[in-house]
Amino acid sequence: MLKTPILGIILLCLNLPLFAQTNFSANPLLQVTLGKNANALVKNNDLEIHILNYNKMLVKQHRIVTIYNESGDSKSYAYETYDGTTKIKTLEVTVYDASGEKIHRFKEKDFKDVARADGISIYNDDRIKYLDYAPVKYPYTIEYTSEVEHQMTAFIPRWSPLESHYTSVLKSTYHIINETEIPLSVKEEHLEDYSISKVGDYHYVAENLQAIKPEAYSPAFYTYAPRVKVAMQTFDMKGVKGVNTSWEDFGKWMHQSLLKGTRELPESVITEIKGLTASAETNVEKAKIVYQYLQNKTRYISVQVGIGGWKPMLAKDVDRLSYGDCKGLSNYTKALLDVVGVPSYYAIIYGDKNIRNIDSEFSGTEGNHAVLTIPQGDEFIWLECTSQITPFGYIGNFTDDRDALVITPQGGKIVHTTAYSAEESVLKTTADILLNSSGSIEAQVKVQSYGTQYRGSKGLEESTEKDNVLRFKDLWDNINALVVEDFKFSNNKDLVEFTEDVKVSASNYGSKTGNRILFVSNMFNKLTGIPPRYEDRKQSIEIDRGFLDEDEYIFQLEDGLEVEAMQSPVLLETKFGTYSASMENLGDGRLKYKRQLLFKKGLYPKEDYDAYRDFWIAIAKHDNAKNVLLINNQNQ
Repeated sequence: MLKTPILGIILLCLNLPLFAQTNFSANPLLQVTLGKNANALVKNNDLEIHILNYNKMLVKQHRIVTIYNESGDSKSYAYETYDGTTKIKTLEVTVYDASGEKIHRFKEKDFKDVARADGISIYNDDRIKYLDYAPVKYPYTIEYTSEVEHQMTAFIPRWSPLESHYTSVLKSTYHIINETEIPLSVKEEHLEDYSISKVGDYHYVAENLQAIKPEAYSPAFYTYAPRVKVAMQTFDMKGVKGVNTSWEDFGKWMHQSLLKGTRELPESVITEIKGLTASAETNVEKAKIVYQYLQNKTRYISVQVGIGGWKPMLAKDVDRLSYGDCKGLSNYTKALLDVVGVPSYYAIIYGDKNIRNIDSEFSGTEGNHAVLTIPQGDEFIWLECTSQITPFGYIGNFTDDRDALVITPQGGKIVHTTAYSAEESVLKTTADILLNSSGSIEAQVKVQSYGTQYRGSKGLEESTEKDNVLRFKDLWDNINALVVEDFKFSNNKDLVEFTEDVKVSASNYGSKTGNRILFVSNMFNKLTGIPPRYEDRKQSIEIDRGFLDEDEYIFQLEDGLEVEAMQSPVLLETKFGTYSASMENLGDGRLKYKRQLLFKKGLYPKEDYDAYRDFWIAIAKHDNAKNVLLINNQNQ
């Protein structure tokens, strides 16, 4: 007796043809079966990689994807990037309408061929051929076929069968045919959670994967989606042979083949930097002078040429041109530090607001950014060499609290970057507020920021007055008709402390009703944006960075105003953090409002989501707590 798949039974019962018979139709039942959240359905995605030598591979792909709506248009992935080491042998697309009828066919000549501009690179030797297709009607199906020969094996395509949020998958396969004797390193991630089969050596099959909808405050997609990573233990990067059996080996290769011989500097620069640091007594003092020299002299411009975009510009070229990318500027800074005898190491990292680690368990071409680090005993000082305004040693919100690959002469080492605790990441807001019997206010506000809340590296000092005024109005949009009368900034880079002194006013902040005025205590730091509700939360909760907000306002009431009622004091204590708020009558027409909000970094089970959301709701409620003032008859 033949076994018919359950999906096939459903289709037959509805008198619909099996998928195998209508490969290109946009059958709505598949969308329902594999996830109502999908904007695209991958019906078939075969990725086959032939490794022919340590420096040559052939990548074949056959992909059929149905696009359901405009938000899924980008998921056709009908493009190939290439450079001088790449030969595109086949590139074509066939487009089908909702019924599976062929409506267009495109050959390689129909693809647009442009430089792979990323908007920041002044030099980039990568190009891209892509299909610029504008659909007339949804849904439609794209059949994409490509065959690409690579004279480089440093970047073996990884397999992510569940490609992104809102994408469902009927079938996806990944097969590597290794025709060499060179061992491959393989890491499988989360395959068991999706019943993905391994049907042979380096051969995987995924079927019937439901679309995943993103959820607020959840970990990054790659941390729970299925993935297979592969790397050759002997590989080639644009003609440079490398060995990769561990991060130590990979780091040795980078040091010897990519970084060595790149740090020669002009004699005039050597003389200058030695003169500038002559009176410095410690390595840190010297490093600060060198870092300031770098910031004053250079600017960041991306350069994506050379050995796979991994080899930095020569230090003497960075010096001559006064610009470079992250690799060139980090390498240049190391060259300057070498001159004055300060040990430092080039490092590869993932640079992004979202925290992502270099995989300590799998060595290969990882990371998207380069920084510099200075060892200080058991600790490290990390330098962001692309910024002209970032304080020495500050890396908050871009490269903080993650594993990096540090390149030493002895090899690569995984080192964790600086993590800023919640108690270090403070936003302190104080204010002196005059509240008039009309309900209007005049306030002198001071905001001091530290740690990951430090605002001194956000370019505020370089922004126009108009832009800063608009920013204050956006920050304090709970105050109607806010007028920003004056402001000034103070940026203490030694303490990594940014201070904003702002003078504001607003009419009718207090709501006047008869002989009473109602006003909200928390004027300048209200929590908004309640996390959405989920009937069936799927993912865990992640607070990737903790922080502490401290607020203290002194209200001076105009003569004739008396307190009738004040908000009640509150203290909330949860596993996610704590919140407290109170209003105190100091006498003589003065009130003191105090508030403290602490969120703790952590990963929490999905079952805690309702409690987490309730914590937000409670904070928002108390942040909107009101006080009542009485107006004496003589001031009405």
